[in-house]
Amino acid sequence: MSGSSAVSGAAPCRFAHYFVICGIDTETGLEPDELAALYQWLEADRQGRDPDTAATGENFEQSPLKRTFKSKVLARYPENVEWNPFDQDAVNMLCMPKGLSFRTQADQRDPQFHSFIITKEDGSRTYGFVHTFYEEVTSPQICSAMQTLYQMHNASTNPPSSSSSSASSSSSSSMDSLASSLDETDSPTSSSSSSSSRRAGVYDSSRDTLYVSKALCLITPMPFMLACRRFLSQLHRAVTAATAPPLPLESYIHNILYEVPLPAPGRSLKFHGVYEPIVCQRPGLGELPLADFPLAEAFSLLGVENLVQVFTCTLLEMQILLYSQDFQRLMTVAEGITTLLFPFQWQHVYVPILPASLLHFLDAPVPYLMGLQSKEGTDRSKLELPQEANLCFVDIDKHYIELPEDFPHFPNKAEFIQELSEVLLSFGISANTGAPPRTRTSPGSTPSTPGRERKTVAFRQLEDDGRNGNLAGEELAVLELLQGNATLERLQALTKRTGVTVARVVALRAGVKAQGTEGQGGRTAAEEEELRNAKLNIQLREVFASRFTTMFADYEAFVIQSAPDLESWLTNREQMHNFDKASFLSDQPEPYLPFLSHFIETQMFATFIDNKIMSQWEEKEPLLRVFDSRIDKARLYNVRAPSLRSSSYQRCSILKESAQAIEQRLMKIDHTAIHPHLLDMKIGQGKYEQGFFPKLQADVLNTGPPNNKWAHRTATAQRRKDRHRQQTEHLNLDNDLKEKYMQEARGLGKNLRQPKLSDLSPAVIAQTNWKFVEGLLKECRMKTKRMLVEKMGREAVELGHGEANITGLEENTLIASLCDLLERIWSHGLQVKQGKSALWSHLLHYQAREEKLEQQQAESAVPHVPERRKSDCSIAMPFLHVSLIQDMRHIQSMSEIKTDVGRARGWIRLSLEKKLLSQHLKQLLSRQALTKKLYKRYAFLRCEEEKEQFLFHLLSLNAVDYFCFTSVFTTIMIPYRVVIIPIKKLSNAMTTSNPWVCVSGELGDSGIMKIPKNVLEMTFDCQNLGKLTTVQLGHDNAGLLAKWLVDCVMVRNEITGHTYRFPCGRWLGKGVDDGSLERVLIGELVVPSGEEDSGRACRTPPLQRSPSQTRRISITALSGRGYKPTSAQIQEAIGEAVNNILKHFHKPEKERGSLTVLLCGENSLVAALEQFFHHGFKSARLFQKTVFVWDFVEKAVAYMESADQMGDLQETAEPLGMTCQSLCHYVNAVNSTPRNIGKDGKFQLMVCLGARDRLLPQWLPLLVECPVILRMYEDTALLRDRTTVNALIGVLETLHDFPITLEASLVKGIDL
Repeated sequence: MSGSSAVSGAAPCRFAHYFVICGIDTETGLEPDELAALYQWLEADRQGRDPDTAATGENFEQSPLKRTFKSKVLARYPENVEWNPFDQDAVNMLCMPKGLSFRTQADQRDPQFHSFIITKEDGSRTYGFVHTFYEEVTSPQICSAMQTLYQMHNASTNPPSSSSSSASSSSSSSMDSLASSLDETDSPTSSSSSSSSRRAGVYDSSRDTLYVSKALCLITPMPFMLACRRFLSQLHRAVTAATAPPLPLESYIHNILYEVPLPAPGRSLKFHGVYEPIVCQRPGLGELPLADFPLAEAFSLLGVENLVQVFTCTLLEMQILLYSQDFQRLMTVAEGITTLLFPFQWQHVYVPILPASLLHFLDAPVPYLMGLQSKEGTDRSKLELPQEANLCFVDIDKHYIELPEDFPHFPNKAEFIQELSEVLLSFGISANTGAPPRTRTSPGSTPSTPGRERKTVAFRQLEDDGRNGNLAGEELAVLELLQGNATLERLQALTKRTGVTVARVVALRAGVKAQGTEGQGGRTAAEEEELRNAKLNIQLREVFASRFTTMFADYEAFVIQSAPDLESWLTNREQMHNFDKASFLSDQPEPYLPFLSHFIETQMFATFIDNKIMSQWEEKEPLLRVFDSRIDKARLYNVRAPSLRSSSYQRCSILKESAQAIEQRLMKIDHTAIHPHLLDMKIGQGKYEQGFFPKLQADVLNTGPPNNKWAHRTATAQRRKDRHRQQTEHLNLDNDLKEKYMQEARGLGKNLRQPKLSDLSPAVIAQTNWKFVEGLLKECRMKTKRMLVEKMGREAVELGHGEANITGLEENTLIASLCDLLERIWSHGLQVKQGKSALWSHLLHYQAREEKLEQQQAESAVPHVPERRKSDCSIAMPFLHVSLIQDMRHIQSMSEIKTDVGRARGWIRLSLEKKLLSQHLKQLLSRQALTKKLYKRYAFLRCEEEKEQFLFHLLSLNAVDYFCFTSVFTTIMIPYRVVIIPIKKLSNAMTTSNPWVCVSGELGDSGIMKIPKNVLEMTFDCQNLGKLTTVQLGHDNAGLLAKWLVDCVMVRNEITGHTYRFPCGRWLGKGVDDGSLERVLIGELVVPSGEEDSGRACRTPPLQRSPSQTRRISITALSGRGYKPTSAQIQEAIGEAVNNILKHFHKPEKERGSLTVLLCGENSLVAALEQFFHHGFKSARLFQKTVFVWDFVEKAVAYMESADQMGDLQETAEPLGMTCQSLCHYVNAVNSTPRNIGKDGKFQLMVCLGARDRLLPQWLPLLVECPVILRMYEDTALLRDRTTVNALIGVLETLHDFPITLEASLVKGIDL
């Protein structure tokens, strides 16, 4: 990723663009750092103090040597480069992120190196490499100014009592502790320094020498970190050496600016520093892009597992904050991680070194990757970050990370870590540094005591100081033991002969050998080290790249190319579906899904797919080109059907070749640049003075040589390229327009890759915040739209009804990203926060206020809510009072959720399931006094118009049903309320018998519960049953008034408010209806009617449903009332019922609804077959007794059994006899069940068992052939029509391909 887009086509190929010197301006003298002052102003504003008193910038409390002073760009050569304009403020700020620092001879003054990066608006990057050293201050004005500051400091801390505290006095603000610099650590602990026995950090101009920091910086288009580092350190060496350098310094600087070209792709280049030659190489077009930052260092700083975890967070676009005292470490880890993303690119805010004055950027409610300098001795707990719900915090110096809660693991993580560790070990680097990762702990508990931890880390470093390339102590010991042991040696020789190698020993040996080969082949130790690092870098990167090559080997098959040309694609980019996510996921191995479903929702994946689509009209983006060619190559070698996705781990196979390519380039130099030479300079200027960097001659450094061979060469190539571009520009779409479209299309983050470093007035900060507000709103619009479309399905949305086609996994991913968005919105512009979650913190403040008000109202005893008129459908179900506080209490009482972030997520899920999310948040934000207290003026939640739109977008989610709370918290106890509604007109409302009920759902059942006598309503607590499917209702037939006519049973989940209606409409009692004492009722979710729903303010019409369901009253009774469906209607109903079951099995497993409803509910298989059997049934009441279909089945079975005994069936074919036996066996089993289900219940049970065991189509001919049919059916009956019966058998046989499982409540008590 690094540098892939750094050199735009127009940039000439010069190795370095600028040479810059930053330091103290002796003309203006000592100025306090304005940025530090602005920062203090912001900080005071954040804490609610008066900002103007804080912003003077003078801080007399702090010792002057510890304060930051303003640095300036003292010189830059050349003045300007047209293709890379110089950004003075940004370069100054990043060269000296802490401003100037002063030292005396008693302090440590070692030179420091660090790098930085500037990301431009269009996403291209420029790299800076900085060598900072200390130079003696010769200006008397500055020395006396420092003396004066010391006197003022001593005066302000004069009272003896406080003198001891002044040394460590620093502002209590947590952010201050961040901002104040690292300088306090650099003073040596020994007070008896050789130069004077005085305490470091004290200055007296008469006795002390004063030093000030100065920075030399190279700005380059590509990250040749090692080459720049060596060049700058040689320059510094030339200044400090006892003898003058061979040539004036101008010669070397002019050489690197104008005479050293960028190496061509796939070539190496040698140029000359002051003392030694410097070599660098650039990867070829088919190789991974250039990355020069040592990955080995990143791995040994964090440890392999931690680094993989941080890498996963980066892929999922979380907020990543790196924390270290050392700027170069921040860059190494940040660049290392972004390099490993190949073929993807980080699309959001990227600031590896965040200057102190930009700390307000941590407030950014977008994904970011930032690096923050820590100060020695500041503890992580003192660091108050605006948002932590989705933050990955990486403490580089203490080798530990804090991860966001419940994020998915990288696929095959264990094998992946194993492979990386082996690569590291083969280079002699131990892979086990780094403390184990921590997930967020609850607010009270701090991470394990830092003291103890530091000790173990230090001890581990002594044992295996991976940073010095040592093998871990134990590994060396193992190797020595192996080499010293003769038996083992012989064993190993033997295994080698038989072609087996002991991999571990070989790896150990290679590691030790790798360290022993320093200086071979005439190369210096430094060159050897460089080669080793380069080889290790490329091998580690190859392991990462090969993971993506295997994971996305078939990605092209799922890219949707729908636009005819680039322009129409760009204009409709937002409406377009570019990648078939559902099909892609269904093709992946199960273990990968949690990670992949999150990853394909990220901006970096979207951009990758955009680039793929655009490549049909434009030149391929470089990373994409390399990636695609690798996939093609893999296909050649390894032809595998895309449908066979296995989750077995495939190791990287090209480690050797990739390392060889680099070794060959570094061994055989392709190009040597012109040597530095004397320039046409005025004599006597820039005279050498040891220890001081000379004033360079600007006139020779501001212009390049006139007749430069390769500059000319590139110019003609450039002209050729320009001509070619003009020819191919038949798309009259100019680039600015394209960039604008792309930025809009990709939403947020593109135009905010990096904060504007140059202008930091409060107005600019306000403007940046405004961009964030707009971005958040847009993100909310996109997310809610995506959730709706996915839930309803594309075609369904067009047709106006919702057929759920989203997989549970995707739904979970989308809801998790909604939770994340809400957390980011709530943490934008936050002033007061408790705990890790900004949203939960706001809710707690709200709860505290409301409960106080409730108390006051209770004391004044005013009735709180007028009772709403109940709607007819829930005639006896009492109204469920809906309140935000009530939902919070439900979440607070759940012991399963341990953290604030978890509580906030649980609350969002519950509100979403209840369709109250928008209403609750509106309620929360209606307390404006509270919002004002908690949020700054610029916060999203205080932008009225955006806030309204945001709530409106959330309101649209009420159009679909989510079960995102019920399906996630499956183990919690939930209170249920059951109401039994009898038909009062036709029966006694009460019964003398003892009724019982059992409620079943997708996750289990409640067990049988006795209903107290004469009570029609009861509540019970039970572990989450999931979506409810059936209710078994029965009684024991005791007493005189035992018969009971029940209209329906209503059951409500008291937490989510979901109400289910279980229609019955039948008698329970002996000698009435079909004599049933127990019925299995099939449930349906009640869509709340208008009045009850008015609180939810959702005006969408209810989902299309069949006409309101009066439960099928016994069909026998119906046929008596003249309701006779035609034969065509009956056949259609059967076809429809079977079709629904087939559709059920074609949905992804997690998305199938309840099969019980399709078998036994309204318009189900049982209902349709009942109608079929009733057609032409002679149900005339013989002697006033109703005849049921089950009577026909029983008679038929009785006939078969008697015929069997008489031997009539002996001559029938064998299979038929078997079938006959099975029918008799099943019918007898149903009849002998201890349950008192009536005749219709028995028929239902027989159909269900027959469907499950694939016997129905075999039983039908037996019933049709049976002579009993002539007595009980008219001639026109469907059952006596052979063609119709054969058609029915054919339809039922289609169910044989699917495993039908029956709910326990249906088959209870059946013994087959």
